[in-house]
Amino acid sequence: MFVAMNRFKIAPGKEAEFIEIWRNRETHLDQVPGFKTFNLLQGAGNDEFSLFASHSIWESRAAFEDWTKSEAFRQAHANAGASKGIYLGPPQFEGFDAVL
Repeated sequence: MFVAMNRFKIAPGKEAEFIEIWRNRETHLDQVPGFKTFNLLQGAGNDEFSLFASHSIWESRAAFEDWTKSEAFRQAHANAGASKGIYLGPPQFEGFDAVL
């Protein structure tokens, strides 16, 4: 199993808009071999930003890496730069292989 996460710092007051972007986003993940599940997680906030993380589970690191090279990935991220003023910088990727 492989867990892929992206952490996002979102501008205060833009949380609902960020959630709607993800709610309405066509991810194409349900068609991708090796994909298991996805969650959008909301963490703590402060005066500077609210923390969110996209969390997906894959059969393997290879399945995730194959997706990142696929047409489905390109389609899912086609409008990623269209939401100026919401994101405070690029997402921070974290990947984890299951060891137990």
